[in-house]
Amino acid sequence: MPISETWLLPDGVADVLPEQAQVIETLRRDALDFLASRGYQLVYTPFIEYIESLSSLSESNQDLDLATFKVIDQLSGRLLGVRADMTPQVARIDAHVHQVNGIARYCYAGTVLHTKPQGFNTTRAPLQLGAELFGSDSIDADVEMVDVMLNLLQTAGLADGIHLDLGHVGLFRSLVKHAGLSKLTERQLSDLYQRKALPELAEFTSHLKFGQDFYNLGRYASDLDTLQVNLSAEILNDVEFKQAFDALKTTQSEIQARWPNLHIGIDVVELRSYHYHTGLMYAVYAPNRAAPLAQGGRYDGIGEHFGRARPATGFSCDLYALSAGQFKTAKTVVAPKGTDDALQNAIAQLRAEGASVIQLLGNDDLSSTPFATHKMVNQSGNWIVEEI
Repeated sequence: MPISETWLLPDGVADVLPEQAQVIETLRRDALDFLASRGYQLVYTPFIEYIESLSSLSESNQDLDLATFKVIDQLSGRLLGVRADMTPQVARIDAHVHQVNGIARYCYAGTVLHTKPQGFNTTRAPLQLGAELFGSDSIDADVEMVDVMLNLLQTAGLADGIHLDLGHVGLFRSLVKHAGLSKLTERQLSDLYQRKALPELAEFTSHLKFGQDFYNLGRYASDLDTLQVNLSAEILNDVEFKQAFDALKTTQSEIQARWPNLHIGIDVVELRSYHYHTGLMYAVYAPNRAAPLAQGGRYDGIGEHFGRARPATGFSCDLYALSAGQFKTAKTVVAPKGTDDALQNAIAQLRAEGASVIQLLGNDDLSSTPFATHKMVNQSGNWIVEEI
């Protein structure tokens, strides 16, 4: 490679410069402090693991398997994976490393790596922050997780104008089971729902058992009351369908009570990660942003691969995406050269107060610190700070 190109980075990877890095780091600290205040314990997970551990979700989430970089371990000769998501790692911790009898709450923040960008204009190396709750299959756990997610966004200053989307894979899944559809037909229906293709859906479902119910599920996906009126009595009385429907309605009601000004949308055929999630799904959107600010859902049984299946729910977000467009110039004070006690004490005091203080070196002057915003000046024996 020519020397002129050695500074280039791979597509989807970028440096984070000081003005944005400070915003991101402040956001990370504030978010982790908030999660700690809600009882979520911080864990750090390794950047690489044996692929068998990281692939615990592969059967249910092929997208994650495809997103995982794989390398050969030169020590053991075994296949390693670079984490593309931290949820499987936290599930391993809950199952084997830090077993808790009862409910366990964890949070994390770290870089993950994707083989390809997972969305339009996204990085291949997101700084993922999230929270997981293991050991409870109650609606209360889902409500807590959604509430924590919304509060975290509020802590980050992103709560204005946001929109919460709620869905539940149990509605579609139980209807498919009740109708006895094949895997191929299930995939075709899922694709039609994802594309919101109502004319195609009407034609496709016209020959299916409970076809009108499948069509109405898509047509009235955003209105639970209208959907309930237009579903057959047999489907509404199905135990699994009823449980999913009631869970979604209860969650919507309880979140609305906690966040009365929040706009909540329903989409019962939002089937992203359909084979991964097992119940409620949620995502938060902001105006003028195509990708969600944060998203998550229930994924019961995630620890089964590690020998300890537990109910679980959680969410994650990309701190780079949350901080997009935010920049901050730090207050930087320049101190003159010198070793006398008064100057050194003044510098130490400023640093103790949280200021960033740089002392000039050698023959340097203010021109050597172009990013400085203030300088220390001696006035009548006292060191004061002035704007540059």
